[in-house]
Amino acid sequence: QVQLVESGGGLVQPGGSLRLSCAVSGSIFNIVDMGWYRQSPGKQRELVGSITISGRTNYADSVKGRFTISRDNAKNTAYLQMNSLKPEDTAVYYCNANVQRQFYSPFQNYFGQGTQVTVSS
Repeated sequence: QVQLVESGGGLVQPGGSLRLSCAVSGSIFNIVDMGWYRQSPGKQRELVGSITISGRTNYADSVKGRFTISRDNAKNTAYLQMNSLKPEDTAVYYCNANVQRQFYSPFQNYFGQGTQVTVSS
């Protein structure tokens, strides 16, 4: 069993900042890529950004220069630092991890249950 638990969401004013955390727990041998997705009402889930096990990051154009993804491999935790938030960043944010549960196991993709981020004055 693998669980991803997000935290840190909430209500923030435009221009403000929030930091999301994603803790991965359970039967884990290795976590390769981790990432963050978001979904707004009436829209498809979209990739915000991702980070490899070596720390290489990739971001959606809409968040480049404002959002930063990092991870602590010792804690199996990823972070999403969001600065200069805009109303259009309002969404449920989901953590994603590509997990290998045992040495010979295939990698499987897991998502957390999501955390709400609302940017409004």
